[in-house]
Amino acid sequence: MNKYICEFIGTFALVFFGCATVLFMRQEVGLVGVAFAFGLSVVAMAYAVGPVSGAHLNPAVSLGFLVSGRLGSGDFVGYVIAQCAGAIVSAGVLYLIAAGKAGGYDVAASGFAQNGWSTYSATSAFVFELVATFLFVTVILNSTAPGGAGALAGLAIGLTLVAIHLAGIAVSGSSVNPARALGPALFAGSAALSQLWLYILAPCLGAAAAGLLQRNRAIGLEGAAQPA
Repeated sequence: MNKYICEFIGTFALVFFGCATVLFMRQEVGLVGVAFAFGLSVVAMAYAVGPVSGAHLNPAVSLGFLVSGRLGSGDFVGYVIAQCAGAIVSAGVLYLIAAGKAGGYDVAASGFAQNGWSTYSATSAFVFELVATFLFVTVILNSTAPGGAGALAGLAIGLTLVAIHLAGIAVSGSSVNPARALGPALFAGSAALSQLWLYILAPCLGAAAAGLLQRNRAIGLEGAAQPA
């Protein structure tokens, strides 16, 4: 149970710090600040809860671990439930904070840090989310594997997320995380919910591909280690 509590807390923190920056400080810090808010949140949680749960904080990451053979199906279900619950509760807390704004907070006019596409097409957003998640999960799987980045894994993963946000916020809102997309969408309304499918399907496909690549790599290394 401790693993699931850690995933809940870690995902709560990721959504809280990242989406709070979008909601309350975007004009002050800009898109670069938003990118670092999400990335640094991952770094912090990697070292805070990583020793217990691995700090997936993301159903797509957990799927990558499942496909690679490094996470059991029971833990996968528990992780996803905890991550989605953490994201939803975090979004609820942010909604409560936003409601206290002087003059009120108009979600319809200002949005609620939800992911979405408008300037670029749905195809562009889908391709970005798929490719970015594939690269993100590849970094995570390899940096946390035996012989990987070791104590620096959390930093490598967080900085990769910063790079992803810098590259794709304008294209898709840069989610690469179904739980992060789900929480704010539930409070943002029907328009965000109608686009939510993309932020579930594309990251999961990218993560599954990364997990399959890692699994095949591990099998290849194991075979190479066998005596002739």
